[in-house]
Amino acid sequence: MTSADTPASETAPTRVVVAEDEALIRLDLVEMLTEEGYDVVGQAGDGEAAVELTTELRPDLVVMDVKMPKLDGISAAEKIATERIAPVVMLTAFSQRELVDRARAAGAMAYVVKPFGKADLIPAIEIARARFAEISAVEAEVSDLTERLESRKAVDRAKGMLQTGLGLSEPEAFRWIQKTAMDLRKSMREVAEGVIEHGAGGAKKK
Repeated sequence: MTSADTPASETAPTRVVVAEDEALIRLDLVEMLTEEGYDVVGQAGDGEAAVELTTELRPDLVVMDVKMPKLDGISAAEKIATERIAPVVMLTAFSQRELVDRARAAGAMAYVVKPFGKADLIPAIEIARARFAEISAVEAEVSDLTERLESRKAVDRAKGMLQTGLGLSEPEAFRWIQKTAMDLRKSMREVAEGVIEHGAGGAKKK
C-alpha cells in the first residue's frame, strides 16, 4: 500500500474508538487499525463505556462488537447514531446474522463477520464513513426531524434505482443525486423524488 492509499495520508489520521469486551480481539483490532494508519483514541470493554468515550472524544469512527456487557452493542450504536456523532461498524459472529438487521435499524453503517482480517475490516470502515457522510449531507438540508427521515428514505430509494438503472455503485449514485441537486439548485430530496417518479431511465450517467 502506498502512502497515498492510507488514511494517514489525509490532513489528519482517522480517529477511532474500539469497543470490544474480549481483550485479545480488542488488541488485534487496535493493532490492525494502527498499522493501517488509523489513530485509536479510545478503547472500551462494555457498551456504556463505549457511548461515554464516543460522546467525550467525538471520534471519526466507532468499531464495536454486537455482544457487549452493561449495554449491548446494538443499543450503544443506536445512542451514538441518534446523536450523529460518528459512523459505527459492528462486529458480529456468523451465527448472529439475525442481529445484523437490528444493528442496521439501530443506525450501524456497516458490519464485519468474525473472524476477520484487514481485507474485511478496512472496506467496511470506508463504506461506513461514506454512508455517514451521505446521511449528514442529506440531513444538513433540513432541520425538521421528520423531514430528515423522509429525505433519507427518498435518497436511499433513488440511489437503488440509479444503481440498477445506470449500473452505478452506491457512492456514484449518491454523487449523481448530489451533483444534480447543485446543478439544478434543488434539494437532494427533490432530485431523488424526481428519479422515483420518472425512473432512472431519464437520468444520465455523469
